[in-house]
Amino acid sequence: MTILTTFHSLPRVTLALAAAATLALGVPHAEAQDAASAAVKARQSHMQLYAYNLGILGGMARGLVDYDAATAQTAADNLSTLAHMDTRSYWLPGTAMGEQDGSNALPAIWEDGSDIGAKAGDLAAATEALQAAAGSDLAALQGAMGPLGAACSACHKSYRHSDE
Repeated sequence: MTILTTFHSLPRVTLALAAAATLALGVPHAEAQDAASAAVKARQSHMQLYAYNLGILGGMARGLVDYDAATAQTAADNLSTLAHMDTRSYWLPGTAMGEQDGSNALPAIWEDGSDIGAKAGDLAAATEALQAAAGSDLAALQGAMGPLGAACSACHKSYRHSDE
């Protein structure tokens, strides 16, 4: 009896179960790929929200837009909220540049000895200082922007691929 003959002689229920089991083996991989892709999109969206709010504050700090205390305070509050969010689910292993399309995250994030947590803490502290200063006056806003920029670039220099 050939394999094909044996295959055709199996009851339909057995064939259906075998087909379902075969398909199910691919599901965890597909789900992992979907989760990885969603994680990269989530962190990119998070970074876009940072950029949007920084753009508002940066425009004021550079004199490109009139300083408005309420708008500055709202943008600073938003940045602080973003910096204090639990984003661990965005940083799945296997989502570094070269592992997941669209990712600019360097593998060093996931290596032993990574100081990504400390850099995230520095960013949170800088957003708190900005939050305290932003609604006061333009000079206070300008003074708080430097440490925030330093916190952002410290992380990006170590953990984000750049074409520069």
